[in-house]
Amino acid sequence: MHILIVDDDPYVTDRYAQALRGAGYGVSVCHDGEAALAEISRGGYDLVFIDVVLPGRDGFGVLGALERRGAAHPPIVLLTNLGRREDVERGFLLGAVDYLVKARAAPADLVLKAEQVLGRAVLKETH
Repeated sequence: MHILIVDDDPYVTDRYAQALRGAGYGVSVCHDGEAALAEISRGGYDLVFIDVVLPGRDGFGVLGALERRGAAHPPIVLLTNLGRREDVERGFLLGAVDYLVKARAAPADLVLKAEQVLGRAVLKETH
């Protein structure tokens, strides 16, 4: 299983990537919305964790672009410090499957979220 992490803070991506790799996942990283959109469109990812606040195109913009294209894409979990209800709802309306508030999310929380989301994806494929 291969996971893409999108965040403009290299310290954050390094910590999250290390935890996910330690749990056996392949991990790639990018640091802005345009690169994220290109990587997701290229394919090969089973899950994407994306920050909302990014240089260039933000996480909401990436979700919106993917939805407008109508192309299949992996489940996307928002990583954000924008924990306001309207921000969370906007993410869900744009197609995010879940979200984590970065200020409260330890690297181990991403591993748990990956297991939850990917477990659901596997169940959908088998039924």
